[in-house]
Amino acid sequence: MLLCLLAAVPAVALRLAGVELSAPLGIVVFGLGVVAASFVLAWAAEAAEVDISGGLAIALLAVIAVLPEYAVDLYFAHTAGSQPEYVAYAAANMTGSNRLLLGLGWSSVVLISLYVAGKRSGKTVKALVLESGYRRELGFLAVASVVAFIIPITGEIHLLLGIALLAFFAYYLWRAAASEHDEEPDLVGPAKRIGGLAKVQRRTAVISMFLVSAGVILLSAEPFADSLVEGGHTLGIDQFLLVQWLAPLASEAPEFIVAILFAWRGKGAAALGLLISAKVNQWTLLIGSLPIAYGLGGGPAALQLDGRQVEEFLLTATQTLLGIAVLLTLRFPRWAAWTLLGLFMVQFAIPGQTGRYVLSGIYLALAIVAFTRNRQYVLATITSPFRRTVKVEERTDELVGV
Repeated sequence: MLLCLLAAVPAVALRLAGVELSAPLGIVVFGLGVVAASFVLAWAAEAAEVDISGGLAIALLAVIAVLPEYAVDLYFAHTAGSQPEYVAYAAANMTGSNRLLLGLGWSSVVLISLYVAGKRSGKTVKALVLESGYRRELGFLAVASVVAFIIPITGEIHLLLGIALLAFFAYYLWRAAASEHDEEPDLVGPAKRIGGLAKVQRRTAVISMFLVSAGVILLSAEPFADSLVEGGHTLGIDQFLLVQWLAPLASEAPEFIVAILFAWRGKGAAALGLLISAKVNQWTLLIGSLPIAYGLGGGPAALQLDGRQVEEFLLTATQTLLGIAVLLTLRFPRWAAWTLLGLFMVQFAIPGQTGRYVLSGIYLALAIVAFTRNRQYVLATITSPFRRTVKVEERTDELVGV
């Protein structure tokens, strides 16, 4: 943890001193500050689970883990209110992080979990199975992602849609707080050491880590975002692509590492559950906040998207639909993980407009097939966020070889 704090010192010192760096150097220095602070933030969020019981802990951990990404994206949206060209970067960061989370995050966690289970059992394990309680998480994601199709259809993110998504997120937190998951948190690394401290020391450490990491992120987000935009021009790289992939990689690295550590320890369901919660946050809190930040920056009531941004949102939404359709049975098979990972990689080989529409069509076609095959679970999933929580027996077959 000390190493992370030291890595963040140059970013903080240079920002407070008002020193301007070249764009490529700014990407490195301020990007390192964001990454370092993100790790500290993730450890603090995990350790806080000791003092926060139930499903709310999982939801809050997922929110906190993606705060660095939100800081960068909301800066782009706020700036777009006075500089319209920044709308593209807000859309790029959001769609990139969203597709990265599912295409790389979900699939990697599942594949690692199945590999670990196979090594331990000596048998081929073909699917990761979630507890029935995760159906509500999936239901929230399903409702939010279907509603989000309004964005590519209308070509805008309206303030009213943003308010509705934020209200839905608040409802999600309320339902998470009322859930009946009371198991002890499974902490690893620095979070485990902090969680083992006496109550006063633990809470003091967690609060201090939150404050320090949040300060570093707030100081680094703006120069990091600006350096990405300027760096693309300086290096001759498509600025949209640079913002779309490099910024999310920096801000989401700690979250991915936490999930992967869970998977390596045989806690595949917990790892995937964390990433599902993060996905819910992106489709509600993040998207809902964009038009508000845009308006506060001087923009009108709707954040208008151009053709490419609409295509990116369509591609992101159809990818999410496929992920939901695959998980309707609460079983994530190996073939589905490889399919999502493969399609995620293919997008880099066909980056143009035609490629985006073709991939969207493939995602949608596969999603329709999966929804049809798992149609008996659709109604239960869509209505799960609105049904009373009923305590059920836990499933013990987290990993199955069928």
